[in-house]
Amino acid sequence: MAPSVDHFGKHVELPGSVTREPLSLAPAVIHIFQFISLCLVRCSLYILIQHVLPGRRGCRAGSCTSASSSSENDAPIGDVITVTIGATVPTGFEQTAAEEVKEKIGVDAIISKDRGRIYFPITSDKLFQVGNLETMHVHLLKSVDNLFVVVEEYHDYPFKESKEETLLELQELASNLPWTNALEIWKLNRTFKKKKGFRKGGNGTKVKPTSSEATDVASVASLLVGCSVADVEQQELPPAESAAESQTKAEVTANTEDSTPDSEEAEPKTNVIKFRVTCNRAGVIHSFTSNDAARDFGGGVQEFFQWKADMTKFDIEVLLNIHNVEVVIGIALTEESLHRRNISHFGPTTLRSTLCYGMLRLCSPQASDIILDPMCGTGAIPLEGAIEFNKSFYIAGDNNDMAVSRTVNNICHIQKRRAAKGSAPGMPIDTVQWDLCNLPMRTGSVDIIITDMPFGKRMGSRKKNWDLYPSCLREMARVSTPGTGKAALLTQDKKCFTKAISRMGGLWRRLHTVWVNVGGLHAAVYLLKRTTGVFGQTPEDVYESRGTVKAEGDEKGEEKGDKELS
Repeated sequence: MAPSVDHFGKHVELPGSVTREPLSLAPAVIHIFQFISLCLVRCSLYILIQHVLPGRRGCRAGSCTSASSSSENDAPIGDVITVTIGATVPTGFEQTAAEEVKEKIGVDAIISKDRGRIYFPITSDKLFQVGNLETMHVHLLKSVDNLFVVVEEYHDYPFKESKEETLLELQELASNLPWTNALEIWKLNRTFKKKKGFRKGGNGTKVKPTSSEATDVASVASLLVGCSVADVEQQELPPAESAAESQTKAEVTANTEDSTPDSEEAEPKTNVIKFRVTCNRAGVIHSFTSNDAARDFGGGVQEFFQWKADMTKFDIEVLLNIHNVEVVIGIALTEESLHRRNISHFGPTTLRSTLCYGMLRLCSPQASDIILDPMCGTGAIPLEGAIEFNKSFYIAGDNNDMAVSRTVNNICHIQKRRAAKGSAPGMPIDTVQWDLCNLPMRTGSVDIIITDMPFGKRMGSRKKNWDLYPSCLREMARVSTPGTGKAALLTQDKKCFTKAISRMGGLWRRLHTVWVNVGGLHAAVYLLKRTTGVFGQTPEDVYESRGTVKAEGDEKGEEKGDKELS
């Protein structure tokens, strides 16, 4: 009943009327409206980044030019662009890396004349792992150390005879290169690395969003419009970035605006990209050094983009690779080598995971194969195999208790990492401490043997290798399956190894040799095949120890040969 006033001034209730209370919104409804407004602002910002910023590329010194959709070099982010990816791989395993690229990405890779590098074309829509848009597909390659996107390559660069003319030409070259596509790929790579928290400081503390966040995000959007290409790379906010990061960046830029009267002039100075140029040069025909080329080419890059040079805390690394007359300019996609992925407890001679992967691929592990590493060290080889070729079973052993302890710790580290990702527990690997020359295994029970033998440098000595190599090769022949067993053995003491193989009485047959560079040492991976000869019924025990004087003479001669090869 609604109250009414009669002619005597008294309040009466009128029949059939409904009482109406003053309209008031509950606090919960207000919070809902604020949340919806915040979502709309975020969506607007995302659309702005995806559609407005890609069209404002090719900027220099704060002045932007419109992008043409018909030009390949000015293709927006949403369009599919084709680039060439370069990869550094362990020297000698270029063919193995090319096969992996063909298998996992489906394109043919070209092996460079400069050993240790391959190149392959790829489109921007195939850069990411199928079903996981948070991982760059090329970062999943296990045989490559570092990745970079090629800006331009010259197969026969006309170097000048004069050093001054050559360096001046390199400086002017920076302003004539097609940077756009390479920068787009670098930007995509950087964005997805931020999502996964790969960059240092990428995992910030999350703060509960406030109602003022919409204003902060809007201020960021206003700053993003009309910026140069350098500013875009530094300021861009990826869609998956947390609200706290957006708010922090907005507060920083807002304070900059308040502190300077002319914010548009101050902005490029505070948000300019930091870069460095790394030159890798090989050849004797050049009149300049690597430092000379990096300095002058870097000066041209700085003048063209107005970036700031910083040798340590850089955002982008420009690569200048010179091999005789071949010149390749690129932008790095990896901040550290991809071989740092499995080992947490290192030893004095820990192998790179990429080299371990190459040795494993040489042997083509099959399901249910028993794979043995009798001198495992830190367990790098069996760990890589248990992760990448997990249909086989791996046995890691060593006679050193510290080496066995490091292997166990590395296995536990990988298991904890897999458990944190929700992967199935357990790995097909076991660790044993044993005597290499008296393995506790049945005769003919091992399918593949892969190991890093002592070089006689950091571990063991060249003199001891003359006794160790024949003994371990005989024991490996005993446990290996006759007719089908294989072995991939890495050593730098090539002369001793070759002599030991010749005295095995035909138990081993050499199939292939891969020459590799291990820490600056010229080493070799020998792929052996176990023959059908029965162990104990061949003259494999025909072996006589070498004299001390002769062994020392051979050691000096081998070291001299290694220096010549280096």
